[in-house]
Amino acid sequence: MADMKFVDGMFVKAPHANAPDFVKASISLKIGAMVTWLSQQDGEWVNLDMKESREGKWYVSVSTFEPKKPSERNDQGQDDGSPESHQSQAPPEDDFSDDIPF
Repeated sequence: MADMKFVDGMFVKAPHANAPDFVKASISLKIGAMVTWLSQQDGEWVNLDMKESREGKWYVSVSTFEPKKPSERNDQGQDDGSPESHQSQAPPEDDFSDDIPF
């Protein structure tokens, strides 16, 4: 865990006790620190993982997930069905218009 990379300027907390079920986290961004941190990152995307420590504190770290190379896939050149093989570097372009809870 020594190589874990944290996100400067981003703070994540569990929702407060009275939050509705559809609220999954409370995220605060310190704009100046976040912009500075983002400008120091390589590539077009930064993938993040929201995690919970053993003590129950929530935090965000940079995802180090790397998709499998074509040579590591099954004989037909398709993925192996694992959740990891379905992830991409860019988030999916989903239509969430029907997910609004009101």
